Amino acid sequence: MRQDTPTLAHHRYWPRGVPHALRVPQVTLNHYLEVNAVRYPDKPAIVFCGQTLSYAELLRQVNVLAGYLQHTLGVARGDRVLLMSQNGPQFVVAYYAALRSGAAIVPVNPMSTTPELGFYVRDSGARVAMVACDLLTQVLPLLGQEGDASLKHLLVHSYADGLSQGPDDSLPEAMRGEVPVALPAGVHRFADALAAAHAPLAGESSPDDLAVLPYTSGTTGHPKGCCHSHRTLLASNLASQVWRGLHGDAVFLCVAPLFHMLGMQNGMNMPLTLGATIVMMPRWNAAQAVELVERHRVTVWTAPPAMVIDFFAQPDAQTRDLSSLALLSGGGAAMPEAVATLLSERFGLQYNEAYGLSETAAFLHANPVARGKRQCLGMPTQGVDSRIVDPVSLQELPPGEVGELVTRGEQVMSSYWCNPQADAAAFIELDGRRYFRTGDLAHVDEEGYFFMRDRLKRMVNASGFKVWPAEVESALYEHPAIHEACIVGVPDERRGETVKALIVLKPEHRGHVSEQDIIDWSRQRMAVYKAPRLVRFMESLPKSGTGKILWRELQAAEQGSASPITEPSPEESGS
Repeated sequence: MRQDTPTLAHHRYWPRGVPHALRVPQVTLNHYLEVNAVRYPDKPAIVFCGQTLSYAELLRQVNVLAGYLQHTLGVARGDRVLLMSQNGPQFVVAYYAALRSGAAIVPVNPMSTTPELGFYVRDSGARVAMVACDLLTQVLPLLGQEGDASLKHLLVHSYADGLSQGPDDSLPEAMRGEVPVALPAGVHRFADALAAAHAPLAGESSPDDLAVLPYTSGTTGHPKGCCHSHRTLLASNLASQVWRGLHGDAVFLCVAPLFHMLGMQNGMNMPLTLGATIVMMPRWNAAQAVELVERHRVTVWTAPPAMVIDFFAQPDAQTRDLSSLALLSGGGAAMPEAVATLLSERFGLQYNEAYGLSETAAFLHANPVARGKRQCLGMPTQGVDSRIVDPVSLQELPPGEVGELVTRGEQVMSSYWCNPQADAAAFIELDGRRYFRTGDLAHVDEEGYFFMRDRLKRMVNASGFKVWPAEVESALYEHPAIHEACIVGVPDERRGETVKALIVLKPEHRGHVSEQDIIDWSRQRMAVYKAPRLVRFMESLPKSGTGKILWRELQAAEQGSASPITEPSPEESGS
């Protein structure tokens, strides 16, 4: 029998009116869209680049696209469908259409390269991909290829498809392209799919069906798919709604990438579950975001600290009427104390910090809105049991001691996709119950609030995106001039951390290859957020007696000497 440990101490500071347990409805995500289209048919579901998509029209497009996936592309219950697009209503329609057809979505970063996409296709078994036209060249090489990294069909959209009028000037030039007139066999137009107006088959999905398969990298460098059902997604989604007192009259600003759990859950699934309105941005533009908050009276915004800092640094933020903004929340990195103070004193806003992972469908821990602590992971939310244990013995540790955060709750994924070895390493049994090992080192205070201290796993957190050094190092070793490489994370005022490569060149290449050459080469071979933004050449890398590179020693040295970086990151600037 457990004593009154710090994981229960937080009940003394529990938000008033929030139940301790979570009851997840026995329905799918699509159920909420269907109900809200009946309740609020004319209500704006999505506002995008000057255009509005009502709940009734959103549901119509979802249903006819689901019918096309089933009747024309052969998508059936249990299939996986890859989705690759920047933010737009078409992402939402494609996502919910795949779920309506009984399939699961494999959301991938738009910055993914063809080799990276090949892995996702091969590992997930996806045979159909839905992709934006600006990203088509990255996916086309996988169409009709021999082997298991082959796609049978592509469904291609432009960011104007499905809108009654063309988007306004807020759509970036790079996203204004149209689907090519001439398309190879196996490539289908999103607009044609909507025009075909196929009726979907009778719904067969259940709450426990696989719904989303997001990939997260591991210490071995091989991405792993997180198996999330409608139930696990709704558990996270509904818990967050109740914790923060959200309702259907809320207006959400959606700018975090929808392929990422932060944007997917907080910017798309949550407002659609509530019957709220989404004000969606195609890419991050701080000045534009300020204008949208005022124009549409945005009330809720979830974003990483880097975006929030950008937003309130805008001159217009000091003069525009932002009084509608009532809830500002996020995670991925701690909010700097100076910025938290500015938000509180000048704008009357508290940044509600929370904690979650791809494996937990985002929402897991959160600070009470009325009693938050800064730079804090918050406390376990409804139905969540988190503990701090010794990473080796797995014995629970007392308050103040640093150990690994392990957790259980209804939002935790069922498993990694077809990866029993990863499951064996990720899940443990304590007191007869199954817990997920987060790999994060933390401690808990006397009041039951959790604080991040370090990472048990070797990982760089760049604006909430996980970058695993082993994966980047493996790619760097393909460069003909590189003899040895070690990836470390260094402080970055905007991104939290950024990727730095410590490199030993082969003797014959020294003086002939520059740091910028390495950066440019890397960006051609991996997603931009993974590619090193800083490079330092070294004569040698320190090693242990067994020949292993002492990455902890190198990281400590680089973090101690690093200068803060203030340039915008690629994912923030949209490049």
